[in-house]
Amino acid sequence: MSETPKGPGPLQVIGSVLAAMFGVQKRANQERDFGSGRAGPYIIAGAIMTVVFVLVIVGVVQLVLSLATG
Repeated sequence: MSETPKGPGPLQVIGSVLAAMFGVQKRANQERDFGSGRAGPYIIAGAIMTVVFVLVIVGVVQLVLSLATG
């Protein structure tokens, strides 16, 4: 029986995407990510996290504006 090497798990993908968003990444993690040969999970996670980030910023701005005018 031959085992196929598993790629990074979901938490590792999320951690890598968060590190990329902040501009910090360990060399070992970067090599693991690029060595997996699969970009799809990183693209999907990055898109989702970007949308969440934008929604949080919009929510904070709305909250501050409502407190400032209220």
